[in-house]
Amino acid sequence: MPPSGPLIVHATSVAVGGRALLIRGASGRGKSGLALEMMCRGASLVADDRTILTRKANTVWLDVPPAIRGLIEARGLGLLHAPVASPARLVAILDLDREEAARLPRRRSDRVLGLDFPLLHNSASPYFPASLVHYLTYDRRDGDDDPA
Repeated sequence: MPPSGPLIVHATSVAVGGRALLIRGASGRGKSGLALEMMCRGASLVADDRTILTRKANTVWLDVPPAIRGLIEARGLGLLHAPVASPARLVAILDLDREEAARLPRRRSDRVLGLDFPLLHNSASPYFPASLVHYLTYDRRDGDDDPA
């Protein structure tokens, strides 16, 4: 039986309409900066730097430790206050330590608390934060076939 949590991970998380993205990567990789970019485009903060994961049935919920609730780091400025949208349902994981090379990447997944979730890789595209907000809002086309 997989663990149900709670499990605290070094990751930042944001949500749109209750659908959350877990942003993970090495320290200093840009998790908070990406979250701020996404928040400027309509996402809400779930947690910055540490995220609590808890499994309930076939859902993993993301939440924020009480000590950092409503705070996000802005390098060179300090800790900023932000409204919090937690708990939120995990729908995808973004790994900032891996760069996406494909124009239309195949679906890949990662397992969290015994459940599989879509795994996304980082992109240098200037509109990547906007694309992630759109993904959380509307998802992505199923299937791996190229529509072109």
